[in-house]
This record gives sequence, structure tokens and C-alpha cells, in this order.
Amino acid sequence: MIRALTTLLYRWRIVLHDLLAIPAAWLLAYWLRYNLEVIPDIFLTSAIYALPVVITVQIVVNLFMGVHRGEWRFVSLPDLSLIVRSVSIGTAAVALTLFLVADRLTYVPRSVFILYALVLLTIMAGSRLLYRLYKDRHFSTRSGRKVVIFGAGAAGEQLLRDLTRNHPNRYNIVAFLDDDPHKIGRQIHRIPVVASPDVLQDLIYRWDIDLVLIAVPSANEDQMQRLVGICEASGVEFRTLPGAHELVSGRVRLSDLREVRIDDLLGRDPVKLDWHRIKHSLCDKTVLVTGAGGSIGSELCRQLASVCSAHLVLFDQSEYNLYRIQEEMSERFPDSKITAVLGDICDSAATLNVFQRFTPAAVFHAAAYKHVPLLEGQVREVVKNNAMGTKNIADLAHKFGAEKFVLISTDKAVNPSSLMGACKRVAEIYCQQLASQSQTKFITVRFGNVLGSAGSVVPKFQKQIKKGGPVTVTHPEMTRYFMTITEATQLILEASAMGEDGRIYVLEMGQPVLISELAEKLVRLSGMEPHEDIKIVYTGLRKGEKLHEELFHTDESLSDTEYEKIQLAATRFVEPDKVNAVFDQIQIKLDTFDESLSHCLEELVPEYSSIAKVTKQLSA
Repeated sequence: MIRALTTLLYRWRIVLHDLLAIPAAWLLAYWLRYNLEVIPDIFLTSAIYALPVVITVQIVVNLFMGVHRGEWRFVSLPDLSLIVRSVSIGTAAVALTLFLVADRLTYVPRSVFILYALVLLTIMAGSRLLYRLYKDRHFSTRSGRKVVIFGAGAAGEQLLRDLTRNHPNRYNIVAFLDDDPHKIGRQIHRIPVVASPDVLQDLIYRWDIDLVLIAVPSANEDQMQRLVGICEASGVEFRTLPGAHELVSGRVRLSDLREVRIDDLLGRDPVKLDWHRIKHSLCDKTVLVTGAGGSIGSELCRQLASVCSAHLVLFDQSEYNLYRIQEEMSERFPDSKITAVLGDICDSAATLNVFQRFTPAAVFHAAAYKHVPLLEGQVREVVKNNAMGTKNIADLAHKFGAEKFVLISTDKAVNPSSLMGACKRVAEIYCQQLASQSQTKFITVRFGNVLGSAGSVVPKFQKQIKKGGPVTVTHPEMTRYFMTITEATQLILEASAMGEDGRIYVLEMGQPVLISELAEKLVRLSGMEPHEDIKIVYTGLRKGEKLHEELFHTDESLSDTEYEKIQLAATRFVEPDKVNAVFDQIQIKLDTFDESLSHCLEELVPEYSSIAKVTKQLSA
């Protein structure tokens, strides 16, 4: 309400200026008509009597034309053109009205209308131009890089405070730009909110702007694309703050600024979590994260350390990944209790030792092989790691009485066409059957691709663009579901806190993204044009790949949960005896290095065989 009143007050000051200009121009026109000498009484009287008509007609025309909406700080040719049209139409309307009500203009010299229009135009346009010149001179005398901030909200205000407090001579904050009309005309720490971002080009031309800072962490995909497009079209350097889901600290600093990334352009609504419930379920407990050095595992560790005082046991078979996440955690969370353990989830003795030493209350099982085309030729290793490795960790969680076991699954487990997806589906089935006979809560969380994860399509495209192309896309119609790593891990934590035993939870992934469009956006984000500067080449489907992934099977019925971004998938139940028998067969084949494991997978996932055949035909 206060903002609306402020905006209204600002606009009415402009209206009042133009209102006072009308009688001044009308009377000055008469004075000019009589060569700056005394105006004859009869004509002066006529002029005064006509004033109410002139003022009413002209101000109505001005308001109708929207002259008062123009921003004086950015007055330009379109604004001046609008004033010319408004004055011209107003003058004609005044002449017509006076002709009808003032005895056919008997005591109104015809030349007065021309002089009135010229004088009014001079006053209205001249005052605006002088104001702009004054402001331009005012900003040009200040030192530092000239900066415009997109977004006059809380993030923009905090960013301004950080800039002026810590870098007073380095940055000269010229103005805020915001799409909210209620904010335009306000000031934030004496810096004006002047207009929408659409005026950036004119601002750069007039004030020689060096840098644009985008402080709109809540912007969705379309909004961010528009803002980035405005910056790219103007050719100015620009930076952005992380999305709202990343700014969990509540503070905004200059150090948070970074280049715009693809996940900004594929923006999703911020995740609003029940942190109290998450803390209650995990704080002051020992939490084991397998695959802790991977993309999902490492982010889970960061989120856990940032919200609760759990003892984190980081388990990974990659020495480098484990070293990297341990170093980062020690630096970022020095007060957290972190234990790094190097080991393989398939090593029964090593994993048993971990459970004996730490007795974790919660297990987040993120360790898995995931690169579909590569894994198609590695049957034994994939089954051993993704299926039997999961069984090993799940059995230990059951044996040592863990409160919960969270399996990180994938949309590739639905109607799997790949070996990786089939193994993940087998892992889901094993955890479900184990839940029916255990005190441990076994929860499965299923979601699609994660932007920027190791080896994923986005880093690959970025590497190809950096080399000058071409960017290789498998198929022009291929789509995938995407979410950010931060969003995925936060939703995993939410599902773990709210999840019921033996259930599969499917994260809301939004609309599938066309991979060819994703490639084009990345090229544009690099400042180049797709198909012109960087070629996009289609290479065909690879082994195990599908054109379109699915988040649930046709036989699975999805139902809502208490959290809008998480759904519950009611999957078919497989008898525990059958599951255990198949896993016994798998173990025998692994021990004898028998790679004919597909039959075992098909016994639990019958759809795998037929879908895999169709996919092979498409990729041939």
C-alpha cells in the first residue's frame, strides 16, 4: 500500500507540473501574439475565460496518451514524440471545443493555438531534457565502475549495502531497474528505482554502464531468459546471484555473484522445506553417505552439515573425490564432525567394519555407476555395484538397526532400456521387499537428470563450446527431465523425513527439456549463435538410451503427498522369496564370472527385455 502511494505521489508530481504548464503556455501564447506588449482587455478576458476549457481538455489528452508515465531520468526520442503527439492532439481538441462554446473563436486569435502548442511543447519537453542532463552530469562525476542492479527487492538492497560498505570506490551504483511498476520512483539508500530492465540499452548509451548485476534469485526460467537476453543484446558484462534455493544463509554478498549458468535459464521455483522436521529426524545422529564424493552424495553432505549437527560418515571408493569433499567440508563446516572412509560398497568386510564402528542411524545410499552407454558393455560390474552393492548396504542397515535407509534411484529405472536402469529397478525391488521384514524404514527417492553433475550433458556441451564446437546431440527429439543438484538433495532430505517404509517417492521434475534446445541455450549463454558460430550435430541414439525418459511405470499409480513437489508411486509388489532367489542366482554368476546376468534381471524386471530390444533397433 505504501509503495503504491509512493508511486502515485511520484506520478502526480509530474501531472501537476504539466497541469501548471498549460495555463502558463496559454497566456504566454497571447503575450507573444501581441509582441510581448500589453494584451488588449477583451482578448485577455477571453483568454482567462477559456482557461478552464484549455486546462481540462489538454490534461485529459495528456493522461489518455500516458505522458505522465514517462521516466524523466531516461527521456528520449520516443518520449519526446509522445509529447509532440499529445500537445498536437490537445491543441486541436482545445480549438474545436472553444469553437463550439466560445462564439466561434471570435476573441481567440488563430495564431494563439500555434504559439500555445510551441510554448507548451517547449516547457514540457525542455524541463524533462534539463532534468535528464542534470542527472547525467550528477552520475558522471562519481568514480568507479558504473553498475545497474536488476531487481529492487530484498536481494538487490542487500547487494547494494555490501557494495557500498565494502567497495565504495570500486563500484558506482547508478540505478535499480525493476519490472514492478509500484517500485519505480522509489529510492533504495538514495539510489533510484528508475524503470524496467527494458531501458538498459538507453541507459548504457547515456551513462556508459560497465556492469549489470542481476539480483532476482526468485526469477523463473522465462524471467531469467528475458533478463539475460536484455544484457546480451546490450553487450554489457553481467553477473547474477544464485537462485533462492541456494541462498539459504539469508545474506547476499558481492562474493555470491557469478556468471549466469544454464540452471538459471532452466529456473525452477524455490524449494520450501520443513527444515524443523529434517533437523529433528537427523540431528545429533550418525549419518552414513555412500558415494559421498559424487555429485549427489557431496551435495547431501553439504546440506546435512548446514542444517544439523549430525556426525557425517563419508564413504567412497574414489580417493580423489573423497579427499576433495573432506577438505571442502572441513573448511566450510569446521565445527561439524566429519569422518572420511575409503572403501567399496561391494566389499562386505569393509562395509561391515563401517557399520560396526559407527552404527549409523540413517544411511543415504548414493553410490552407483550411472553412465548409460559406457555401462552397456560392463554387465558384471554394473550388476555387482548397482544391484549387489545396494543389497550389501541395505542388509547391513537392517542388521544394525538403522532408523532409515534412503536409496537414491533414477527415472531410468522406469521401463528400463539400459543395464544401468534395470539394475536400479532391481535395487528398488530389493529395498521394498526388505522393508516388509525389517524395523528399518526403507525409502526410495526417484528423480531425473541433475544439471551439472559429473559427466552429465551440460559439462560436456560446455567443453565442446569452449573448443569451438561442434556440439553433439544424439537426437533432435530427445528430451530429459532436469533439476538442480541443490534442489534434488533438498527434496531427498524432505522425502527422508516424511517418507513411509517401503515407499518409492518421485520428485516433481517439471516439464521435460528438449536436449537440442538445451544445447542452443548453452551456446547463446556463451555469447554465440547456434548453427552459425557453433554447429550442432546429431549423432544418433547410443546403446541403452531412450528418446524420452519416464518418472513412473504405467502400472504405477501416482498419488500426492503432504509436500507438493514429492509424489508417491504405488509399485507392484514382488514376493520376497522370488527376490532372494534371483539375488542368489546373481551372486553365483558374479562368483563364477558368468556375464549372462540379463536373465536374472528380466525375472524381476520383465519389461527390461522388450524395451531394450526396441531401443537397440532405434539406435542401430
